[in-house]
Amino acid sequence: MGSDSEAEKVKERKKLLAIAPIAKPLAGKKLCKRTLKLVRRAAEHKCLKRGVKEVVKSIRRGHKGICVIAGNISPIDVITHVPILCEEAEIPYVYVPSKEDLANAGATKRPTCCVLVLTKPTKGELAKEEEDKLKADYKQVAADVSELASSLF
Repeated sequence: MGSDSEAEKVKERKKLLAIAPIAKPLAGKKLCKRTLKLVRRAAEHKCLKRGVKEVVKSIRRGHKGICVIAGNISPIDVITHVPILCEEAEIPYVYVPSKEDLANAGATKRPTCCVLVLTKPTKGELAKEEEDKLKADYKQVAADVSELASSLF
């Protein structure tokens, strides 16, 4: 009867219970959906760095973008230094509830701790139309993330 919706609600609750206490700013439903859509589009255009090692390396090299971090990482020590690096480099960052959802959006089979959405691809060029579409999505998500972060701190 209503078992599908009840099962889905239980699954959502379990996701929210697994979130680490440092996962702030945590994206709401709408921002999470928009952020994962941006990650998916960036993965299609090769404008994405996946995993802690690649993200840290890119930030230290001076690449700019939006850092999306999974909130249900265990042990949390794996990613605790990433927000600090982002703040020092003035890169907006946001937490999403699930590492599995982040991996699916990033076109990876393995769960992913964090991704860095770049404004332009590391190699090659994008078509003007696709680049404009990606930049528009990027600017919208960046504005929402900045607004969310400013409301917290």
